[in-house]
Amino acid sequence: MRSETAVAIRLEDYAPAPYRISKLFLDVKLAPQATVVTAELHIERGNATKAGTPLELDGDGLELEGVQIDGFPADPAAITATPDKLVLHSPPADPFVLTIRTRVNPEANTQLMGLYRSSGTYCTQCEAEGFRRITYFLDRPDILSVYTTRIEARKSDAPILLGNGNPSEAGDIPGTDRHYAIWHDPFPKPSYLFALVGGDLAAVRDTFTTSSGRSVDLAIYVEHGRENWCDWAMDSLKRSMRWDEETFGLEYDLDVFNIVAVSDFNMGAMENKGLNIFNDKYVLADPQTATDQDYANVEAVIAHEYFHNWTGNRITCRDWFQLCLKEGLTVFRDQEFSSDMRSRPVKRISDVRLLKAHQFPEDAGPLAHPVRPRTYREINNFYTATVYEKGAEVVRMLKTLLGPDSFRAGMDLYFQRHDGEATTIEAFLACFAEAAGTDLDQFALWYEQAGTPLIKVDCTYSEENQELRLTLSQSIPPLPGQDETDPNVIPVRFGLLGEDGKDMDLVPTPASDVSGDMMVLKQRTQTFTLQNVQARPVLSLLRRFSAPVRLDFDQSKQDLLFLAQRDSDPFNRWQATQTLATRELIRLAGDARQDKALLPDVKLVDAFGETISDTTLDPAFRAQTLDLPSEADIARDLGKDVDPDAIHAARQALRKAIGLQHHSALIGAAQLDGEAFSPDAAAAGQRAFANRALSLLAVADEPGTAELLKTRFDMATNMTDRISALLMLVHNGLHGSEAALAAFLNRFQDTSLAMDKWFMVQATAPKEDAFDRITALTAHPLFDKTNPNRLRSLVQSFATGNPTQFSHASGRGFDFVADMVLEIDNRNPQVASRLLTSFRSWRALEENRAALAKQALLRISAEDDLSRDTRDIVDRCLQ
Repeated sequence: MRSETAVAIRLEDYAPAPYRISKLFLDVKLAPQATVVTAELHIERGNATKAGTPLELDGDGLELEGVQIDGFPADPAAITATPDKLVLHSPPADPFVLTIRTRVNPEANTQLMGLYRSSGTYCTQCEAEGFRRITYFLDRPDILSVYTTRIEARKSDAPILLGNGNPSEAGDIPGTDRHYAIWHDPFPKPSYLFALVGGDLAAVRDTFTTSSGRSVDLAIYVEHGRENWCDWAMDSLKRSMRWDEETFGLEYDLDVFNIVAVSDFNMGAMENKGLNIFNDKYVLADPQTATDQDYANVEAVIAHEYFHNWTGNRITCRDWFQLCLKEGLTVFRDQEFSSDMRSRPVKRISDVRLLKAHQFPEDAGPLAHPVRPRTYREINNFYTATVYEKGAEVVRMLKTLLGPDSFRAGMDLYFQRHDGEATTIEAFLACFAEAAGTDLDQFALWYEQAGTPLIKVDCTYSEENQELRLTLSQSIPPLPGQDETDPNVIPVRFGLLGEDGKDMDLVPTPASDVSGDMMVLKQRTQTFTLQNVQARPVLSLLRRFSAPVRLDFDQSKQDLLFLAQRDSDPFNRWQATQTLATRELIRLAGDARQDKALLPDVKLVDAFGETISDTTLDPAFRAQTLDLPSEADIARDLGKDVDPDAIHAARQALRKAIGLQHHSALIGAAQLDGEAFSPDAAAAGQRAFANRALSLLAVADEPGTAELLKTRFDMATNMTDRISALLMLVHNGLHGSEAALAAFLNRFQDTSLAMDKWFMVQATAPKEDAFDRITALTAHPLFDKTNPNRLRSLVQSFATGNPTQFSHASGRGFDFVADMVLEIDNRNPQVASRLLTSFRSWRALEENRAALAKQALLRISAEDDLSRDTRDIVDRCLQ
């Protein structure tokens, strides 16, 4: 359904629905092109609703076949029905049963919202507003109903029938080739959590015994032949269930927990109660087809969706403005889980890299919005890094400020007080304020103000008084049309390093707002004074990245090198190296724009050599340290007049200098141990370090490098090593790259998830001939424009991972993506609008490129029949 002008929805306009739907009985007769849905809604007026108030139910492209009220056909004059709305003008005064019969076409549903078919399997996606594409309903998250679903289908078409909750009945229909299954979910839930699946699927089964001794049946449903790829997902699920019991005291509440993996899915996964539906890339993992990052992603996403059972399902959001209440909180929970399963410092670095790569640019551009937005035109466009990743950082700050005990007490109170409710951010924070006995009104500004706070740091040391004074000033640029922002509460963890590299004791003056190793910045400008500092210290600031802020701190190169070698906080040790590299890359990019010789700083190159050779460090940490700030990172720090070619040249020059200077050490580091593949953190860290070393050698391109990479590719025993070698060959244009691409295609052409990687490698190659290759790949027999994963692997990878070609000075990259957005928008608006967000930083480009990007956006904007999703993004990009 196309939308000419989307109406702005505002938080301040929220009002409870005039009617409640206590129970819903659904009868779904599955058929590829004509599924019939009979919905029996048990409706009652709200306490403040006057008798005769019209009842307006949401729809989206529905075909209505009949309406009954309390078992009798509705008077046609008493209702108004369109594909997008069903209105009862004067409903009965007493509670009544409304029966609605609709017909939908799953095979024609290319939006992949509502009920659709994926590779012959019926499945649903109802978040945020997909349920209205199945039947008319009060499709909003504060309508909590108990669902009973009867699913019927041909046995040959869909031998497996799954629904929310627990199975209650199943059987054959006499005299037909059809069968049915009835599922009942005893826990009231909003419509966005409804799900059903019907198909010919294989099941991998297991059980889990909860802390109270209940046995839960677990199953993962996949396409036949992929059962062996589910072991890691099942193991991750069981570890998630145990972790949630041990960490938050939360036990699973149903008799079954089912996961279904499908190949056509707009999102990563969906937490439907008792029936999680996943994009198969976050379930299937096999050493030959999945990288170490894939294994980590499966572990994290399985955990995330399971954790939603309490933070999202048992307690849900009152309205979509509260989306961060379930998503930000659950991201925090899955990050903590992964930290406990793997290396906590390395996980923290990884999460912050993700935040800075995706959320910081969002905050700095036209798509900026608060963690809890106050207005939207299309809710699908607010499933963003700000809601998810920054939302998680806000919860983390809450724990940092309150301490682990008070934080856990607040979480316990939240579950106790709001179980079974659709609630708000205010109610969430009130639990912590009460549990900790503190005022969180100012802290709540983190949910209300867009933008990344900038903290300016002034540091003075008095040797005479043995006193260190730290003056911190915070600022957030207001959005256009907004007033000046208010100061946030910002926890700043810090340490002082003596000349021996050890942490000094922290002795604050009584007036300083310092608690332990943390300064709490509450004012625009605040001074913190430390006493008994017997020698000038080296300041380690924002340890563990204690707040999602940017620092303006002119720390000397000498101090940063000291921190990079000696800081006891692993995150800041890594950050010091990143800061040094960022400064150097910005300098080199400036030289590149002036056609100067690119001569990287020798001391910095030497510092990387110390990381390479320091065997006391975790290999995964060394891999992170050797991974220089990305081209997008440098563009973000520049902020304006960005030339992607100059940035790329600068980064390649520094990587090449490291590769040449430390060639022998890197050769040693690149060696693999030859042990059998294991997905555990230690083995993954070893592979990450070896491949990072190899990538620096590939840039240096010393004699024999191409042969080394080709051997690594040919002899690889797992996908991590194989795809790493392929990427290095292709991205550096080394001899043998074409043969390796052909060999990979020949081996994996029937494995969709592996082929996504093949497309990605070519889409992100920063070479002049890459664009012609990418356009040619859109005609490749294996490029399917209807599959979101394949679109993301080629088109979105190009737009977000290949800045020199996407932002090419000719404008061809912008035009290519704009053409794809317009074509995709007709079939799948969600995928199109998310692809369009790749233009979010266009104003930061140098003048010529910015003009070309704007031209492409204006061409999209000029289309009359854009979806509401895409119209919203393009208008915001141009505002």
